Formats: sequence, structure tokens, C-alpha cells
Amino acid sequence: MHRLRHRAVRGFALTAFIAMLVSVPLAEKLLIEKAFALAIVGSVTLILLFATARLAFSLLVPALLFGALATASMLKLEFLMTPALAPDLKYYFNLQSIDVISRYPILLGFCGLVVILIPLLLIPAWRWDTVPQHFQLRLWPARILRVIGLLAALAMLVTSLIPSGPFAPAFNKPMWATITDRSYVTAFMTSFSDTSARVPPTPAHVDRSIKWTITTPVNPPRHQPDVVAILEESTFDPHMVDVCTVPQCDLDMFKTGPYTRAGGPLIVHTFGGGTWTSEFALETGLADVLFGNAGLYAPYSLAPRVEHSLPRAFKAAGYRVIAVYSHSGEFLNARNAYSNYGFDMFYDGTDHGLGWKSTDAELFEVFRQIYAEETAAHPDQPLFIFTLTLHQHGPHMTPLEELPAPFDKPLFHGKFKPPALDDWLNLNLGNYLQRAALSSQMIESMRELLWSSGRPTVLMHFGDHQPSFDGAMHAIPKTTPKEAGQNDSRVTYYRLLSSFPMKSMNAWEALDITYLGSMLLDAAGVPKDAFYQANSLLRNRCKGRYLTCKDRNLLGSYHDYIFNTLKDVRDED
Repeated sequence: MHRLRHRAVRGFALTAFIAMLVSVPLAEKLLIEKAFALAIVGSVTLILLFATARLAFSLLVPALLFGALATASMLKLEFLMTPALAPDLKYYFNLQSIDVISRYPILLGFCGLVVILIPLLLIPAWRWDTVPQHFQLRLWPARILRVIGLLAALAMLVTSLIPSGPFAPAFNKPMWATITDRSYVTAFMTSFSDTSARVPPTPAHVDRSIKWTITTPVNPPRHQPDVVAILEESTFDPHMVDVCTVPQCDLDMFKTGPYTRAGGPLIVHTFGGGTWTSEFALETGLADVLFGNAGLYAPYSLAPRVEHSLPRAFKAAGYRVIAVYSHSGEFLNARNAYSNYGFDMFYDGTDHGLGWKSTDAELFEVFRQIYAEETAAHPDQPLFIFTLTLHQHGPHMTPLEELPAPFDKPLFHGKFKPPALDDWLNLNLGNYLQRAALSSQMIESMRELLWSSGRPTVLMHFGDHQPSFDGAMHAIPKTTPKEAGQNDSRVTYYRLLSSFPMKSMNAWEALDITYLGSMLLDAAGVPKDAFYQANSLLRNRCKGRYLTCKDRNLLGSYHDYIFNTLKDVRDED
């Protein structure tokens, strides 16, 4: 019986190991990445083998470990459009992330399977796989052999992980290649060298003759307006979707009205998640993707290092700047990040009864209360208020029959042939449109509240990213302006309104999210510091584009100016 279990566990472990080799390291995109992944897997396997002398255990651990890594990367790629990366261990391994995962059945099921399956398989692999007699540590030759083998395997692993070592070409890939190549082992292991956010290197040839200062003086308005910015979670103009011609797609929040001063498609730098990077882009005028993989963790890695920010620009003009958060300020370091951005006051959503299930109407009621308190306490001081919604956050899987009419039935059956808009997409789009209708109502209520205050006000609302629909969003045919680039998954919307007459603002075919801050300063008539002067000039010179600006010489000069002359991002301590 013992011998039978011994053979069975070794046979199972070998089968699992071979399956992992085929589906994970050998499935990496480039030959150098396949070799790198095989070296990592091989090193780990040898380390375990020489340390334990248990063959089944040493094969099964890497099979489960790297299999789980690849699966986690595939799931994270579908939901957040980034694979699993090493900084995830540093920044996302906390109770708040567990709370988010618990809201997605697929993610929750995977985590539960990992927690249950790994011990269930490893315990018998350890107990039923005995150490061969000639490898037992009581024998001196076995001790020497295992120590030498262990040191050699460790040396192999360390050497493989040196960015300038034998697998150097696998390191320092562009972020876009890292997150799209589906080389999961390479992406994760090489990202250990990307836990620090790096300022973009200076281009080899920089045109420093380009001027980035505005000499025309700004005439401040007689009455400084309040400025309110609303980040709309997972929100895009549904008219972007080719099939969205039904009345439910026709929502006021996406229309141009008598108070609209600017609006249109917005280019963002994330998809399906990563709202905090869009918050970072608004508050700092910077794109997280500039700083390597660690830029994804901007609230931790970049917020403490940024010199210029939108809140500081408003404060310099005499504004009181406050944030009304829709959920816990502990989530992804939000409270500390907003302090670093320069906000005077951070209202934690949990202190006001808000959380993951809060509707836009509930956020509005909290906003109304805080707005009344702030205007009463500071009647003669203009306010800059940032807030963000949460109800549109995925998943979008409430059964249609549980939604109110007219969203209680599929809206797009027969509009497109499968698989473009199948039952799954009808479910997700129906949920999205029902929540968007509630968002539209809230935006109108917000406008009425602000306009009726008697205080001149600028109101901006914008979408932070498109929802993922568990990856199915990519299957929906969409039409976006060519100026937005080829990646239609990075396009949302923005609208800027004012309660008072003002000059028309430039209307670009598509606007990058990093320019929203300087647009708000323009709309409010607030003098701009050196950074926002440069930001405004680039906005006009690149016609609303940023990373896709046609004039690469101009973009290089801009980056050289803000990072090397202004030193907008301090070095890490």
C-alpha cells in the first residue's frame, strides 16, 4: 500500500509539473522569455529538491505555484488589464483588497480554490514521498551533495534575476508590452526590479529652445468660482458602443447643454480598474504609465514625491480644497495620498455611511451635507471639491429581472449576431445603463444644488475608465475618434460646465486626462504655476493628445522641462 501511494503521488506530481511547463514557461511569448521562465522554474525546483530530497513535493510545489501565478495573471489581466506583478505583494496584500475580491465570484472562487487545493495536495505529497536512503542527512556524502546542489541552485536563481545578467533582454520591457504579451512568469519575476517608480530618462536629443512658460498675465475674475470635480467610476458615453441606439443610451449627462463649456471623448491610461491612477492623473497632471510598472501604485510610490498638484494650485489662489471620498480612506493609501496632493480636508466615506454598495444618490446626500457645512463655515472663501462615485463599479451582474423597467429585459437582442452581444453582454450592458441613468440623475441634482447656491461654480464630471464586464467589454464593437488612438478601451468622456458666462474653451476631438487640471484652472481663472503653464501649452500644441502627441520632439522637451528643470517628481528617499 505504501509503495502504491508513493508511485501514485510521484506520478501525479510529474504529470502536474509537465502540464505546468507546457502551459506556463513554454507558453511565454519570446524565446528569451521562455528560457528565462524555464531557468526560474528549474532553479526553484532544484532548490526544493536539494532542500527536501522529496521528488514529488519538489515537483508539485512549482507546478502549483507557477500555475496559480499564471491563472492569477490571466484573471487580473481580464479585470484590470495588467498581469500579476511583484509590487502587488507590497501594495495590495491587505484586507481592503480582500474585500474587493469578495465581490467578484470568479476571483473569490479562484482564491478559495487556491487556499483549499494547495494544502490538500502538498500534505500527502510530503507525507507519502519518502526521502531516499542515500539522500538522508545522516550520511555525510548526502549532506555535502545536498548543500552543494542547494547553493548552486540558489546561485542559478539569483543570477537569472539580475537585470543585467544572462537574461537581460527579458528585463525592462515597455509597460505596454509587459501587460499585453501574456508572458506571465517573466512579467512577474522581472517586476521585482520595478517596485520603485522611476522618472522617465531624458531623451538623447532634447530641444531646450522650446519655451514652456506663459508670459501673458492672467486677470483673476471678480468673484472666484467654486470648482467641483466628479470622477465617475467605470463610466463611458454609451453612444460609443455601435449598438447603443436604444433610448436607454440617450442620457443627459453625456449631452451638450446651455451650461456646457467643453466636453467630448477623454483618453485615460487604465481599463477595467485602477481608478486611483485616474485620480492621480487629475490631481497631478501626470500619467502613471510614465514611471514604469511601479507607477500603477501611484498613491504609494508617487503621491509623496510630486511637487506640483491641482490642489496646491488652487490653494495658492486662496481656495479651500477638500475631498469627499466615496469609501474608505484606508483603501490603497487614499487618505495619505490626498494629504500628499495638498488637500486641506479629506472626508472619509465610511465616516458618513458610504461604502462599496452606496448609490450615487447616497453620495449626493453626503456631498450636500458637507457642501452646506463648508459654505457656511467659509462663506467668503472659494472651494475646490473633488469627489468620486462608486456605484458603477463592477461586477455588472445583477439579474435583469431584478432591475427596474425598462432595464428588466435584454436591450440588444437581435442587434448584433453572437458573440458580440450575447446574453452575458446584454446582462452587463443592461446593468451599466441602469446605473448610468442613476448617475445622470445625480449629476443634474448636483448641478441644481450648486447653481442654486448663489456662488459662481465650475462643474466637471468625467469617466475614470471603461468597465471590464469580466473582459467581455473588448468584444463590443465601438467607434471612437481616430485622434484617441487605436486603443478604444482607453476612451471615456468628460464634461465641463459653468453657472456663469465664459469664453468657449478649445474643443479637441479627444482630450487626455492629464489636461483636466489645467482646464479647470483656465475655467476658474486661476493663475497657473510653472507646471500647469507647461501643461496648458502642451495641451494646445498637441491638440489635446499627450502620449500620442504627433510631435515627439515636443513631448521630449516637455518631459525634460517638467522632470529635469522643474523637478516635479522628487527622488525616492
